[in-house]
Amino acid sequence: MKRQLVAFVIATLLFSATAQAGELKESIKQDYDAHLGELWDHFHRNPELSTVEHKTAARMAKELRDAGFEVTEGVGGTGVVAILKNGEGPMAMMRADMDGLPLEENTGLKNASVATQLHPQTGELVPVMHACGHDVHITSLVGTARQMAARKDEWSGTLMLIVQPAEEVGQGARLMRADNLWQRFGEPDYAFAFHVATGNPAGRIKVSEGSTYAGASSVDIIVHGMPGHGASPHHAKDPVLIGSQIVVGLQTLVSRELAPRSSGVVSIGSFHSGEARNIIPDKAVLKLTVRYLDDASRDLLLGGIERIAVNIGRAAGLPEDKLPEVIVLDRSVPPTYNDIEMTRRLKSAWVDELGEQAVFVKPATGMGAEDYPHLIVGTDIVSVYWSIGGTPQSVLDAAAAGGPRAPGHHSPFFEIQPELSVRGGVEATVVAMLEVLGN
Repeated sequence: MKRQLVAFVIATLLFSATAQAGELKESIKQDYDAHLGELWDHFHRNPELSTVEHKTAARMAKELRDAGFEVTEGVGGTGVVAILKNGEGPMAMMRADMDGLPLEENTGLKNASVATQLHPQTGELVPVMHACGHDVHITSLVGTARQMAARKDEWSGTLMLIVQPAEEVGQGARLMRADNLWQRFGEPDYAFAFHVATGNPAGRIKVSEGSTYAGASSVDIIVHGMPGHGASPHHAKDPVLIGSQIVVGLQTLVSRELAPRSSGVVSIGSFHSGEARNIIPDKAVLKLTVRYLDDASRDLLLGGIERIAVNIGRAAGLPEDKLPEVIVLDRSVPPTYNDIEMTRRLKSAWVDELGEQAVFVKPATGMGAEDYPHLIVGTDIVSVYWSIGGTPQSVLDAAAAGGPRAPGHHSPFFEIQPELSVRGGVEATVVAMLEVLGN
């Protein structure tokens, strides 16, 4: 009899948990059908560039006010902060970035962006596209706001939602911190964010313990030369040749100086010099991106870049006042690290509430970077950053069978499945918030 009673209690609890998870999913689906789907379509058709996301910020402010939040606009430029207080308890923050990219969409979708905007740096009129899924992020943030406001009897504390500008140029999080974000609104106990990911099954959660995104630094190398006629190279110092030797020399940093079990990337994305074929120019300019997972690797790579560049200049016979200049630009971002204990806690909550199939494991293979850690660096905030898959399983299956891969981020062909991505983002975030704020 006792064994039967225990079995009955366990079955009842399992049924209750399944019913609760089913109710959450159904509620989010209904909201997508009634509101979020149309909202995503609006954002996808109307992207805006970094630092000038004025209309996007205004629409987000309205959506969050309508959900019952106290909203402040103009934080760190176009940033938006929304607060919902619900009694005593901790504060939890969710961040979503909102900027698009200067790309012309070429997906062929009916709602493909045809938007154009004056580029804030160049002043040129350029096409704009949500080629990194930020339309999914902000739409999911609205869905989270609406769910949490409707479930105030299930949690207590303070919920902070941040709509961040300028992630694509690595500036938005830093600008918001510089605008006294935590001093003005309170420093959260927990901070979360997610990114939609092509190449992962739509709507499913991927989360890593520890390192999840690399740190990144942007570096310019100005190689000075001594110009001359292309027919008389012995009367000149050729910055193209010197720059080429620097490019090759930099590849030894990762292969021969970084510890084999450490990770790093030094990529040269731009090499420009001269205009005429028969003139040895007076300089060459190299533009680099440098990626790393810790401060020691960053220091080794940046120090090595300067050492190699300057001394190759010396080896070429450049005078001391014409040695290559190495400039580390003020747009570096730290690595993104997940709190291991909280990551495990959230994974367990997602499995319990959404089912085993909601979370999947896939090792990280790239060194992508995020400016999100600028929000938490130098604090004691417990943070987790995850991803939500954006590619339909049918596309992944076709690729595995030898077909084309899903176009990646920052591609004019970038495309995600909006409904599963948005709904997955809301589901994961609401469960995370209820986990840390739940009664």
